Amino acid sequence: MSAPLFEGLARSIEGEVLTGAFDRGRYATDASFYQIVPQAVVVPKRFDDVAATLEAARAAGASLTGRGGGTSQAGQTVGPGVVVDFSKHLNGIRHFDVTARRAVVEPGIVLDDLNRKLKPHGLWFPVDVSTASRATIGGMAANNSCGSRSLRYGRMRENVLAIDALLADGTRARFAQTQRSAARANDALGALTSDMLALGAREAEEVAARFPKVQRRVGGYNLDALAPGSDPVNMAHLLVGSEGTLALFESVEIALSPLPGPKALGVCHFPTFRAAMEAAQHLVALGPTAVELVDRTMIALGRDIPVFRPVMEEAVRGDPEALLLVEFGETPEENRRRLDALTQTMADLGYSWGAGGRREGGVVEAVEPAFQARIWDVRTQGLNIMMSMKTEGKPVSFVEDCAVELKDLADFTDRLTALFRRHGTDGTWYAHASVGLLHVRPVLNLKEELGVKALRAIAEEAFDIVAEYKGSHSGEHGDGLVRSEFHEKMFGARLVRAFEAVKDRFDPDAVLNPGKIVRPPKMDDRSLFRWPEGYKAEPRKTAFDWSDWPGGLIGAVEMCNNNGACRKLQGGAMCPSYRATRNERDLTRGRANALRLALTGQLGPDAFASDEMAETMKLCVSCKACQRECPMSVDMAKMKIEVLAARAEKHGLTLRDRLVGYMPRYAAWATRARWLLNLRNRLPFLAKLAQGPTGFAADRALPEWRAPFVEPADDPDPEIVLLADSFNRHFEPENLRDAVAVLRAAGLRVGFARAPKGRPLCCGRTFLSAGLVGEAKAEMARTAAALRPVLERGGAVVGLEPSCLLTFRDEAPRLLPDWPAELGRRVMLLEEFLAPLADRLPLNPLPRRALLHGHCHQKAANVMGPVERLLRAIPGLDLQVIDSSCCGMAGAFGYQVETAEVSRAMAELSLAPAIRAEPDALVVADGTSCRHQIAETTRREALHVASVLRMSLEAAP
Repeated sequence: MSAPLFEGLARSIEGEVLTGAFDRGRYATDASFYQIVPQAVVVPKRFDDVAATLEAARAAGASLTGRGGGTSQAGQTVGPGVVVDFSKHLNGIRHFDVTARRAVVEPGIVLDDLNRKLKPHGLWFPVDVSTASRATIGGMAANNSCGSRSLRYGRMRENVLAIDALLADGTRARFAQTQRSAARANDALGALTSDMLALGAREAEEVAARFPKVQRRVGGYNLDALAPGSDPVNMAHLLVGSEGTLALFESVEIALSPLPGPKALGVCHFPTFRAAMEAAQHLVALGPTAVELVDRTMIALGRDIPVFRPVMEEAVRGDPEALLLVEFGETPEENRRRLDALTQTMADLGYSWGAGGRREGGVVEAVEPAFQARIWDVRTQGLNIMMSMKTEGKPVSFVEDCAVELKDLADFTDRLTALFRRHGTDGTWYAHASVGLLHVRPVLNLKEELGVKALRAIAEEAFDIVAEYKGSHSGEHGDGLVRSEFHEKMFGARLVRAFEAVKDRFDPDAVLNPGKIVRPPKMDDRSLFRWPEGYKAEPRKTAFDWSDWPGGLIGAVEMCNNNGACRKLQGGAMCPSYRATRNERDLTRGRANALRLALTGQLGPDAFASDEMAETMKLCVSCKACQRECPMSVDMAKMKIEVLAARAEKHGLTLRDRLVGYMPRYAAWATRARWLLNLRNRLPFLAKLAQGPTGFAADRALPEWRAPFVEPADDPDPEIVLLADSFNRHFEPENLRDAVAVLRAAGLRVGFARAPKGRPLCCGRTFLSAGLVGEAKAEMARTAAALRPVLERGGAVVGLEPSCLLTFRDEAPRLLPDWPAELGRRVMLLEEFLAPLADRLPLNPLPRRALLHGHCHQKAANVMGPVERLLRAIPGLDLQVIDSSCCGMAGAFGYQVETAEVSRAMAELSLAPAIRAEPDALVVADGTSCRHQIAETTRREALHVASVLRMSLEAAP
């Protein structure tokens, strides 16, 4: 499309037209290994925008590719023309009939979001894909998605009733159930239907002979839906699985199911992988809702990922080669009976605990729902766990969708394993043993020609093996760019020509998502890869030590495989800026793609320190949620610091950067002039005057300077050392005084961390937020030197502010060569130290409700448990933890002119409404920023846990 056409389209639609290199680069990839940079991206606000975009694309001779969550693993959602993102705005429920169990939804609605809205009515949409937190219904229909429980509920095809769609020529049509006799060529849809039914009749024998007889076949077009013998026929089923190549979906009518009853889960352990494959057919005979595989690689990687380690320790016994997760969903009594039958079946197969060798195995039962949920979370994150390997070679998706009959499963997997080993690699296995579909990914390095040659060779032979077993090579994740080329192996030449005839009848000019299903490019065309020939990152001096990743910083950035877990809208904390804006730019994935393209020169010279990169990073609040919740542990907070450091070096600092970064160094002076500086909050005209030069929003009150906390004399022979952070010291000194009182009430002798001379100690975080890494390291080193003697003699250092104290566990070991992680773990939050000693505190009752908001870094470091345990130790206190993401203040973020509104929007996602809903509750928040945001947005005072504990100590018995 030409520039004038872009401009005309931008004027004629309500949505956005994005043409910048950074925006187009963000949409150039999905969860496959492909990368195709589009000419433009359109984010429609209403469906008329989609129609206008299609018209403009046709006029310009450009193609159009629809996109939902952008998590396709076969390259379905990348294209060279215009990419249309349905997910931001076209995500509503148009009609909902509880009695009929039907709903009409827009294509961009996310499955989890839909099911949250259905749950109060006792219903859900049961195609439970593992990417439910970001998969859209439109994308699922386009892909004919399946899910773990397809054994009971079927695929999308069985759950889609009708589709309202936009055809390539601009015609809007409803595809639904119709009588064959009603198909008349008296209008465009009638003529199209008539032609398709005629094609179905013509090819019926070939379809019967060549279509695989397995449940998991989603490849090609659903010509079997057109075959004679079924009347009425549902024309929507031809569009399901068509990957956006036949029409663009305006709405999808879906069948809903009653919420499942209580479930029970048996984790079956096997001493060999083949043993698990042989057992699957016997376990399916017990009538489970799901049988899912977890292989040895996933077990080992899961044990290494902090968020999954606890459940792996609880659910996995010994050292099995494979697990099968067998779920039953009947009545409690029937579930119990089937679990017992499962245990007996395992015994009948010869497996028992303690048997040793090839007989070692058994069942770990999970009856409690929360335990089941934790186990299923490991399975649903299976792909991402597999992709967490910190090596140049990664598990590659191309033969992973193969499905065969259960009786052939063990032999099939043996042959694939042998194939991989002949090419010097091995495969990672997971997925749906219940339906004979196992996602297998050989580990290959596609940056090297040798890896690309292995990709082609393995694909050729693997798909021959699938054809030999009369299986399906597209069992769940579709055809896309990676499997369409091989359709003749499965369907034969005649049916491939029939697929082409369908495409040509619907879309004669190949406008809609060309190259998918029919007339595809070669799957190993490196010009379409995320790592084309010549791909490399230029050497770059970095602030942090990235040596744990191959290639350093670029290796850490490349850990993002575009799986889209950061797009979840509820649960956990990732990614707060995306939740507020729904922009791909403001997403961990979007930032990682921009960084990868910049580091490898694909966005032009010096893109890393450019204004566009600054805009990309602008709404990252450095919450570190991605570090913990991203299965790849993509650490965007540190990557943002790298960008800030590069910009500071190239462009220098703004006044605001200096005011924020150097705060610990001028704080002592500021507290002496506090009466003058605090006038800014009291006199609105001063805030407005200061807004321009400082960049702080006039309508947001800055923290007020106070008479600072001054460390008293140490207790004799102190047992614990308190490190006073800059924020509590200068803005909320009462929190530090409360902490001292609480520590002493526990019978502890308290000392204080002091600098040998000069100003107080500081963690250096404010300097990091301005990109002043050298200054930050100097501050950290100064504080580390003061803390080291205490820690090396076995003592502990405690403090109050999570962002400061946890710096010594996270950033410091990667910035200071002589600061080992073991020392950092001994720098503790107050509640971490006190929680095991709670019974030493003479706590009195506080008979009231309390709401706890966790600081993002507490969550990222997995240290929310101690503060919860301490608060629950207070008699009478009814504690509820707010399910919230980042509060939105995030240091200076909430005060900045350009981010203040997004900051408020983040607070309004869940935190502020939860607090307003309970006006009499005590509000607890350990983060300084969190307390200020709560005060600003709810007019409520939030307290540090130290203050709540002191309140309890001083309450009447």
